[in-house]
Amino acid sequence: MADEEIRRVLGLLYQDDTLRTFAALILGTESGLTGDGPRLALDRLERGGLVTRDEEGAWKARPERFRELLHLTAQPAPAATPEERLLQSFLVEGRLRAIPTKRDKRLVVLHHIAGIFEPGTRYPEKDVDVALRAFHDDYVALRRHLIEEELLSRRDNVYWRSGGHVEV
Repeated sequence: MADEEIRRVLGLLYQDDTLRTFAALILGTESGLTGDGPRLALDRLERGGLVTRDEEGAWKARPERFRELLHLTAQPAPAATPEERLLQSFLVEGRLRAIPTKRDKRLVVLHHIAGIFEPGTRYPEKDVDVALRAFHDDYVALRRHLIEEELLSRRDNVYWRSGGHVEV
């Protein structure tokens, strides 16, 4: 289900007309959004959850949709194993209630979080921080723990996944 929604949103942003329309709303330049083309794009963006209308009927961008999609990918499956039960106790709606202080519990959580980073992909520090902020406000501590536990590696402010479980 999450993969389907992510593909739909990425597909919307891949199309020039919907990308321009969404960008205009984000940048506050929606005055040029007149005619049938932008109206159709707005309808598609609304179905994808990227825009909504306020009480006055004005279109508003919903950039929080990206966080919602990230949370969908981070939702643990129904608890069957002790690790899954532990994740459910620390994750509430995809966000960490707290960073576990006990190392064994923290490792379970960190392995789960490391799963959002694709093996073989290099990430600038800014992108890592944005992804980790979706889990917890203290994203710097999360980043440090991931590096200390060798789940992420870093060189010259570029990060890559260097450990953890990989889904095949």
